[in-house]
Amino acid sequence: MRSAPYACKPDQSHGRLYPEPASATRTVFQRDRDRIIHCTAFRRLMHKTQVFVYHEGDHYRTRLTHSLEVAQIARSISRVLALDEDLAEALALAHDLGHPPFGHAGEDALNQAMADFGGFDHNVQTLRILTRLEARYPAFDGLNLTWETLEGVVKHNGPIAQDATPPAIAAYVARHDLEIASHAGLEAQVAGLADDIAYDNHDMDDGLRAGLFTVAELTDVPIARDAFAHAEQAAAGAHPSRLVHGAVRHMIGAMVGDVIAETERRLSQAQPADAAALRALDRPMAAVSEAMAARQSELKTFLAEHMYRHPRVTAKRDAARGVLQELFGYYRGELQRLPDGWREAARGADEPRAARIVADYIAGMTDRYAIAEYNRVFEDALEI
Repeated sequence: MRSAPYACKPDQSHGRLYPEPASATRTVFQRDRDRIIHCTAFRRLMHKTQVFVYHEGDHYRTRLTHSLEVAQIARSISRVLALDEDLAEALALAHDLGHPPFGHAGEDALNQAMADFGGFDHNVQTLRILTRLEARYPAFDGLNLTWETLEGVVKHNGPIAQDATPPAIAAYVARHDLEIASHAGLEAQVAGLADDIAYDNHDMDDGLRAGLFTVAELTDVPIARDAFAHAEQAAAGAHPSRLVHGAVRHMIGAMVGDVIAETERRLSQAQPADAAALRALDRPMAAVSEAMAARQSELKTFLAEHMYRHPRVTAKRDAARGVLQELFGYYRGELQRLPDGWREAARGADEPRAARIVADYIAGMTDRYAIAEYNRVFEDALEI
């Protein structure tokens, strides 16, 4: 299918920081996607928390399954809009690489521990992984991804103001200008919306599976009520689990359809001539309608009250936060206890650099490794 004029074109890519010969069989964006899939940080997502810790059940989402769902939604939307599906997929697969163990609880713990040294943010950490921490190639650190992929990773939530640019992003941009003050390409904008669609729906699904709330309670949320009514009408008398799946499918379809319609409406008004013109616009082109945004907000409010702040979830979150804070304190005081490679990097480092090395090491842990390491270090038998 012919791509839209405002799509990112692999043969017009701004290239890589370190020039490489072209592949005979893959576009530059396909190579980016493949490098992400094969990297260590991507594999670790299999054992990193979305909401539930790994041992609470085999069927809850993890960071890996979430990323795959985001990629599927991003590709579906990109196909209809005639964008580069491979770039959208690469961005979706990469967007959560920087998450530490235990999801947002782990991020909060490391951000607090690093408060005097620049803090910790999973989006910034994703860039650090892609450009520094993955050590797979002899000629450079990181994965040496294209400008478009790195730009999309950094700006998938929108432009970054110069006075609010995190130091790690500013340092990289000084070497490889990602034009952070403008909007990202449309593929990145789509991937950002796909992220919202995926977690709203799978968190509802996982919350029902975990018994944190019921279908009856969801009737107070119009978008969910409509979805379950549609599922009941389509399959009256079906097993409740099938009705849940039917409702989730309907909600995803409604949200995807709304993104496509609203994005097409905005594109029709703006008529960007190419990807550069689209980036220069004063608002994003990929978006949900005002009506859908209101309905999604109602669902997010419900999930915040009934799931993210549920006592079962908050108790686990508090315990997880304590694990990472204790590990951070231990390794900062005992740098020689870090594994080979990390220990050598920390040798002779000043305090901010040593703290960042410890944060990088802990952020790369999976949930189960962090718990095992805590129990080993502190001779405990903690189970979160």
